[in-house]
Amino acid sequence: MDARATTTAPGRSEAIRIVGLVQGALTAGFPAVAHQLTAEILRQDTAYVELVPPAELRARIQHNLCQALAALLDHAQGRPIDLADATLTGRRRAEQGLPLASLLHAYRRGGRLMWLRVTELVRVDHPGALPDLLPLAADLWDVLDQTCDAVTESYRSAAAALAARDQDRRTALLDTLLDGSGVATGSIPEAVSRLGLPERGRYLVAVLRPLPGHQSRASHEQLTGDQDGLRVLWRIHADREVALVQLRGHEPAELGRQFGGQPVRVGISPVVGSLADVGRARWLAETALQTCTADGPELAHLDDRLPAALLVAQPDLAQRLTRLLAPVLALPYAERHSLLDTLAAWLDSGGSATTAADRLYCHRNTVLNRIRRLEQLTSRTLGEPAHIVELSLALTAFRTGVGLPPETS
Repeated sequence: MDARATTTAPGRSEAIRIVGLVQGALTAGFPAVAHQLTAEILRQDTAYVELVPPAELRARIQHNLCQALAALLDHAQGRPIDLADATLTGRRRAEQGLPLASLLHAYRRGGRLMWLRVTELVRVDHPGALPDLLPLAADLWDVLDQTCDAVTESYRSAAAALAARDQDRRTALLDTLLDGSGVATGSIPEAVSRLGLPERGRYLVAVLRPLPGHQSRASHEQLTGDQDGLRVLWRIHADREVALVQLRGHEPAELGRQFGGQPVRVGISPVVGSLADVGRARWLAETALQTCTADGPELAHLDDRLPAALLVAQPDLAQRLTRLLAPVLALPYAERHSLLDTLAAWLDSGGSATTAADRLYCHRNTVLNRIRRLEQLTSRTLGEPAHIVELSLALTAFRTGVGLPPETS
C-alpha cells in the first residue's frame, strides 16, 4: 500500500511547508496568471475565441488554479482530490462545442504556469529551499493527469449525449418531412439547417422492403451520405427502409442502378421540387412498392406503374375490377393461370396472337382459342378498347393482390 494514502513522506512534508510559505503570494498572483493565460489562449486558439467569452474563460482559469493548488496539497498529503469541478467543466465545454484537444491543452498550460509561479516565488524568497520542492513535481503531474482524465470522461459522456439528442432531433425532422407534417409544424426551416438540405431542390423518395429471409442492410450501407453526387438520408424501420434522396443533377434511373442485384423490392416516387412535397413523394413511393409482384428483386418507378398504382390506391375499385375475372378465377388452378398468362402475353404483345404465341411457346391458334374462352367467361370482347382497358386493369388488380379474396390469391 502506498504510504501517501495514510501519511505524508518526510520529503513531501518539507515541500508542503515551503509551499505554505509562499501560498499567500501565490494565490494573490493567480489573477495575473489567469489574465496572461487567457490572452495566450485567445491569441493562439480560435475555438476559444468563437465559443467562450473572455471574462468567463479568465474567471474559470483563476478558479482552476485555486482548485489545482488545493488538489496538489491534498494529493501530497495522501488525501483524495476533488474532481467535481473538472467534471463540470468537461461537460460545459462539450455543450459549448469546444474541441476536447483545446480544453486539455489549456489545462496542461495552466498546470505548467502554476508550477512555474511556485518555483519563481520560492527562488526569490527562499532560494535555498528550491531543491526541496522537487517531490511535489510528481504530485502536480499526477494531479494534472487525474484532472485531465476526469475532464475527458465528462466531456466524452456529454458529447455522446449531445450527439444522441442531435441525432434524435435529426431523425424527428426527417420523419416530419417523410410524413408530410413539416409545413403544418413549421419545422422545414430547422430541417434545412440541421439536415443540410435546400428547401427547394430535386428530391425523390425510395422505399425498400427486403425479400423474405433477407436483410437489406447492404442497401443503406452502399448508398449513404453523399455518393456520386446523390445525397441520401435513410430512415430504417423493422420491415422497410425509406430513403430521402436529393438528386441534384442526376436522374431517377441512376438511383435505380444503385440497388441492382440486391435482395429487395424498391418503390421509387416521381421527382418533387421542394421539401414540402416530400411527404407526398413518400406516399407515392409506398404506392409504387405495393405494385411489385415478382418473386425476386424488383424495382418500381411510380411513373412506370400508373395503372397498378391507381388500383393500389383504390382497393375497393380494384376488388370490383377483379370481379370481371370471377368466372376465370373459379376454374381449376392450371386452367385459370393458362388463360391469365395468355391474356397477359396478348396485352404485352399489343394484341398480336403470333407474338403472344412465341412468348408462350405454343401455336397461334392456341392463343386465339384461349382468348375466345376468356371472352366467353368474362362477357368482354378484346376487340373493344373499353373492354381491353377493363380486362387489363382487372388482370393488374389480380396480380397485385389488391382487394383479392384470400381463396383466390
